[in-house]
Amino acid sequence: MDDKTTSAAVDAYIAGLPAETQQVLQRLREVVRSVVPEAVETISYGIPTFDLRGAHLVHFGGFARHVGFYPTPSGTETFQAELAGYRSGKGSVQFKLGEPLPEDLIRAIVEFRVREVEGER
Repeated sequence: MDDKTTSAAVDAYIAGLPAETQQVLQRLREVVRSVVPEAVETISYGIPTFDLRGAHLVHFGGFARHVGFYPTPSGTETFQAELAGYRSGKGSVQFKLGEPLPEDLIRAIVEFRVREVEGER
């Protein structure tokens, strides 16, 4: 798939969700893109994914009451203290709809994942 096709698939995924969820996912997408503009958008595991150098960087998805952000287990473990106020699991975190998106924290996690994928940990 080329970038247009994969970005279109992400667009279609987001378009299929309620308006509030769409807005939050678009903002999340913009935040990730601002950190790593060279990442390739795709759909993996049924949800939008950013890939870098052939590796999954982060995934995200929309749900009825939250958006899910999936920065892999290392991403959530490294930022465990910062994520303490959010529902999280191994490699996942939930941001409730209606609450501000923690953009600085998302940027920091994505920057960490970029370093990890590039082997600069």
